Amino acid sequence: MKISVAMCTYNGSRYLMEQLESIRSQSHAVDELVICDDRSKDDTIQILEHFAAQVSFAVHIYVNQSNLGSTKNFEKCLHLCTGDVIFCCDQDDRWHPQKVEKQLAYLQNHPEMEAVFTDAQVIDDDSNPVGKTIWQEIEFDATAQERWKNNKAHEILFGGYVVTGATLALRRRILSTVSPFPVAYKELIHDAWIAIVLSLQGKIGFINEELLLYRKHSTQQVGFGQKKEKVTMNDRFNRDRRLKLDPLQERADNLASLQALLKARQDIPSEKLTQLNQRQKHFKVRATLPDSRLKRLPSVVNEWISGRYKFSSKDWWLPLLGDLFE
Repeated sequence: MKISVAMCTYNGSRYLMEQLESIRSQSHAVDELVICDDRSKDDTIQILEHFAAQVSFAVHIYVNQSNLGSTKNFEKCLHLCTGDVIFCCDQDDRWHPQKVEKQLAYLQNHPEMEAVFTDAQVIDDDSNPVGKTIWQEIEFDATAQERWKNNKAHEILFGGYVVTGATLALRRRILSTVSPFPVAYKELIHDAWIAIVLSLQGKIGFINEELLLYRKHSTQQVGFGQKKEKVTMNDRFNRDRRLKLDPLQERADNLASLQALLKARQDIPSEKLTQLNQRQKHFKVRATLPDSRLKRLPSVVNEWISGRYKFSSKDWWLPLLGDLFE
């Protein structure tokens, strides 16, 4: 089975060699490394060329004619790979020596699965562990993992990120079913789209191990865990109401866009989109609540009785109270 690594680069020279060396050091050797560079202005290309001259496996370096952005750059890179299994790779992480071996073994032992992702230890700019894993940050805990195994993966993903692209390995044969990658809204990047489509087909699994060091830093192009500034109680009662409603409207619009994309496909049963429809309606209701607290009451009570406030937060009573009183 031929193994490809798809790496996208953009001004990544600071950490690039660390990642490249971790690929070279895999217990199961890779067959090719395909890099698509999005017009870096640092010495990324020189580092890649130097590395290519030192390793026994093929290294193919492509420099884009124009800047494509992360999602379309990964789409191009994945399609240039020729391996049976492709490992998505960021430019600034560091792989566990057995990452390829363990994810490949999973796919060999689970022929019904088209992709597999893992946990990762989070590190900082200086490669020091921050004391958390990515699954801890996104709360992909034992309960969520059990739901995933019980065919609820798509419902989990409708609520937000779980599958980090840097941990993802997939079979090349599925590229035609997930391409082209949509760019309807910026949050739906390549890994989110692949994961949602495969989850709706029940074809993506996970390994509960930390198989790479995932770097969180201020200059990364995409990522997760960027904490929003905390809204104080004083803010809630004195801020412009649009500061509350606009993010809710954006969420409703994004979910509507996702609905449209998925409904347009022929390979997804409509009943699997029921929860997505309920989520979209919930955020649309919240985004259009009237200024009058009294007039809001019927809609808020209806969302409460229907149980849809769980889509806003596991502590569902907090957004409910906010909708009533802010």
